[in-house]
Amino acid sequence: MSTPTFLPGLELSRLFYAEAVRPLLEEAAPGIPYSAARIGPGSEVLGYDTPRSADHEWGPRLQIFLHAQDVPRHADRIGHVLSEHLPKTFHGWPTHFAPTGEAHDIRVMRATDGPVHHRVEITDVSSWFTDTLGFDPTRPITPAHWLGTPTQRLAEVTAGAVFHDGLHTLAPARAALRWYPHDLWLHVLARQWQHISHEEAFVGRCGEVGDELGSAVVAARQTHHLMRLCLLMDRRYPPYAKWLGSAFAHTTSGHRLTPVLRAALAATDRHDREHHLATAYETVAALHNQLGLTDRIDPTTRPYHSRPYRVLHAERFAQALTARITDRTIRELPLPQP
Repeated sequence: MSTPTFLPGLELSRLFYAEAVRPLLEEAAPGIPYSAARIGPGSEVLGYDTPRSADHEWGPRLQIFLHAQDVPRHADRIGHVLSEHLPKTFHGWPTHFAPTGEAHDIRVMRATDGPVHHRVEITDVSSWFTDTLGFDPTRPITPAHWLGTPTQRLAEVTAGAVFHDGLHTLAPARAALRWYPHDLWLHVLARQWQHISHEEAFVGRCGEVGDELGSAVVAARQTHHLMRLCLLMDRRYPPYAKWLGSAFAHTTSGHRLTPVLRAALAATDRHDREHHLATAYETVAALHNQLGLTDRIDPTTRPYHSRPYRVLHAERFAQALTARITDRTIRELPLPQP
């Protein structure tokens, strides 16, 4: 079978719902309210899929959400109708997903002459979010829920697309997760600044004792922290490592900081690393001031106490943000320790 022309997976799923799934769904369960979406894990949900993505867990797929009481009544019948009557291919892509043999939960598109093992997940809103996040956003969301959930997961459930929301619960659940409450945002930003603070001086200290490899490793960690911080400042959930650079490139500061951070990572001695990281620190510090979340903080780098290493003393930003938190419970949450 020749490879069809690549179509971004989110658009493929949208068309798959409209042209193939919706007519069968209305036939299998007429009058049953439902919502349809493509959210959750998958590079296409974040908009980062390429033809390479089609080698596993990519293709015509989506979720159908029913009321919780309707799942035991109708899910099996809907799934059976889809299995028997979905087209074997859609826009050239197989609708049948077969196991790879490498892992029982990883499936790939394969041609079939029999019933389609489709990837239309049929569930209810609360169960799906609880399975995905560990909590139900249709109920009150606690600070522990927010802070205990990886930002990759929060990105996955708030990205993608809702094709139909007949339940009128899916869109509100996603809206509730769109971004941290203000005080929690301040706390998350403070934590990220504190991470930067912990190792600012180590780039210079490692290099000073001849450990250029260790200095480079610290510089890479600091770059990672800065990229995540820029996304958080833009009110965007940082994705995991595979897509962090792709997401960072679209931040407010991405076009300015990318060449600076690349230079820091390419540097072969600690002085160059410090120089480029200092530029990055000052740029991000200036962005913090532009947000107006705290009083202005001096964005210039300076020596590390009596030692000749250029640092920002990023803990100043963490402390200023924490001081602006009005919820005492959140203000007293601990910041990361070295």
